[in-house]
Amino acid sequence: MVDLAARTDRLDAYLDERGLEAVWFAKPNGFAWLTGGDNVVDADADVGVAAAGYDGDLRVVTDDIEAARLAEEELPDAVAVESFPWYADSLADALAERSPAPAAADFDVPGFERVDGSRLRQPLTAADVERYRELGREAAAAVETVCRNLEPEDPEYEVAAGIDISLASRDVDTPVVLVGGAERAQKYRHYTPTDAALGDYALVSVTAERAGLYASLTRTVAFDAPDWLEERHRAAARVEATALAATEAAAAGELTDAAGPDTAGDVFAAIREAYAAVGFADEWKRHHQGGAAGFAGREWIATPEGDEPVRRPMGYAWNPTVQGAKSEDTHLVAADRTETLTKTGQWPTHEVAPVDVEGISATTRELTAPVIR
Repeated sequence: MVDLAARTDRLDAYLDERGLEAVWFAKPNGFAWLTGGDNVVDADADVGVAAAGYDGDLRVVTDDIEAARLAEEELPDAVAVESFPWYADSLADALAERSPAPAAADFDVPGFERVDGSRLRQPLTAADVERYRELGREAAAAVETVCRNLEPEDPEYEVAAGIDISLASRDVDTPVVLVGGAERAQKYRHYTPTDAALGDYALVSVTAERAGLYASLTRTVAFDAPDWLEERHRAAARVEATALAATEAAAAGELTDAAGPDTAGDVFAAIREAYAAVGFADEWKRHHQGGAAGFAGREWIATPEGDEPVRRPMGYAWNPTVQGAKSEDTHLVAADRTETLTKTGQWPTHEVAPVDVEGISATTRELTAPVIR
């Protein structure tokens, strides 16, 4: 269940700060964050079929096709639902007519400001964290179930289909499913599945979503492991361990001596140092390194100049790559602990030490290892 009081406290502060009377969310992750419900009918649409808003009360506006279903199946009793004739207005126009002003929205509404929903969604609440743990376990269990049964002759697209089915059976959606066999995983960072057979080894990278929360993970399965795979995976894992240690320090305000909060760019600087230390100095240029996760696959992606504050408790999905190898899980960074959310306890792990970067802990991490078949 969504902690509605925690949501409205943040929104009260936002409205006061901006001098607004109302704020609205129609993008699916914003709608899910505020209500816990799903406003998606067309998965290709950037905006859902309903907008959830707050003007001192929680309200949803949608057309009369969707109103009864949303009220009965998707929304808490505390959320009032208002409808308009499907043929009379667009969702944006209906909001413009019904909302007190001035107002903001996370999509284009005539006369409204735009709201950055990501900043409002951070950090996670205690209720968010509990649901995130459940999602992480379910996502890892589904992906690992498929990966344990892979064979070298399996086509990439059949593996992807199996993962879709395994996650769907757990009421989890799959916005991202990447499956790269030995040839394509070495050539591309985004190995969208084809009819190519897996061959000597495979990388399987998934982002899973349920009720607006997103968890990402990668699993490596080797049948006839290339000589270089262990070295490159270990290097990527050391970068992930360094990113986690830097995230912990940044969230505590201990990574730099700069005034103000430590930022995504500060963590990125540690990541670059780690790549150099493990002997692959330029690999960070070939793929993004991940960042904060929660009500988006990445609430932000770390860049050299990224100024996003590093918050806690918050999910972080770092995904360093070294050609043909990748290390990725979703971790919760909280004040009292860091835990791997995408973990079942049934997949092998190895102890990985961060590289020596000023300001971060040298504590070893238990990170996901390849399975050698």
